[in-house]
Amino acid sequence: MTRLIVAAGGGGDAVAAAMLDAALYGDEDQAVILTYAWDRLLVDPVPGPRNPSDFTGLAPVTQLVWSVPAEARPIAPAGSTLPRLAAELPHTFALIDPQYGAEGMTRQLEELVSHLEPTSIDLLDVGGDILARGDEPTLKSPLADALTLAACCQVNASIRLLVAGPGLDGELPIEKMRGLLGPLVHTFTAKDAEPVSSVLEWHPSEATGMLAATARGVRGICEVRDAGLPIPLTDDGPTVHEVDLDEALSRNELARAILSTTTLDEAEARSREVCGYSEIDYERNKATWLKDQPAEEFDPGTVLSQLDAFEDEARSRGVTHTTFRRLTEALSLPGSQREALRALLMETRPERYAAPLWDLTSTEAGATSP
Repeated sequence: MTRLIVAAGGGGDAVAAAMLDAALYGDEDQAVILTYAWDRLLVDPVPGPRNPSDFTGLAPVTQLVWSVPAEARPIAPAGSTLPRLAAELPHTFALIDPQYGAEGMTRQLEELVSHLEPTSIDLLDVGGDILARGDEPTLKSPLADALTLAACCQVNASIRLLVAGPGLDGELPIEKMRGLLGPLVHTFTAKDAEPVSSVLEWHPSEATGMLAATARGVRGICEVRDAGLPIPLTDDGPTVHEVDLDEALSRNELARAILSTTTLDEAEARSREVCGYSEIDYERNKATWLKDQPAEEFDPGTVLSQLDAFEDEARSRGVTHTTFRRLTEALSLPGSQREALRALLMETRPERYAAPLWDLTSTEAGATSP
């Protein structure tokens, strides 16, 4: 038996796909997870998604589809979380290549479905921004989801669209999507989060991190991203809902606009027309800005002092939790120092760790000098 899960936006959606597969099917044959190599700039400083030519060590699955095994490596300066995911999880991670637009992705999917003959195909999106129209002011990264939605809707196969953790990506408020969510498929539990717990120790996905945290019972307000977006952690957080695929396409104006695109540049142009921007343009601009930032030495004492000030301000805004990515950016640290920050905090304030989030509600322990 083979199952296929398409991670709609890549990144954390691929981790959530592994979590879903384990929750629904346990130790049965592991699913093939089709995903982008499209990571945050703190992982991959090259804007946009990677294609097969950006890697060494890929394994052919079909003529157009390659898998990313543990021994694969991105070619510098590119980076990718996929080889490490393949090393730590039992699934096969196959690479979505969007360089030939939605039409190219459709051909890849058709080849993969023909080759695998999967017993089920799920398109999984964490947060639910795949249901956006395209003009929502809170929308930040619609292109990846729109491309996978456009491709899946053109494949001659039965594909189930699932939204996990509605609202957790901060792009489409759950109030805006309640009427779109169909039957409840599953509610994640702490046990369901265990198979990916070690991955979330290092993986930078904020939405999937909050998905796992809510599955473990964490509730409150989590501040994320460089802009400090507040995300409610509620009982809706660990839920997974089915959504009608055709209804999602009819709602998603960008997905409809890119159905016949044959290049990523063309899809980007449609995104600028429909949404007013391309998320890859944002990555390009931020990458240029980051390149010009001076590299400063990591000083634990200074970092802990700045952390105290940040936490006081965040608590005054009603924030109860945050992510290590948010902390890294709020403290103006480069992405390369994220792991150093995490190690420092785990050493000095371990009681504040609400895996995989940072708990701001405990004020008992002040900064401890390392």
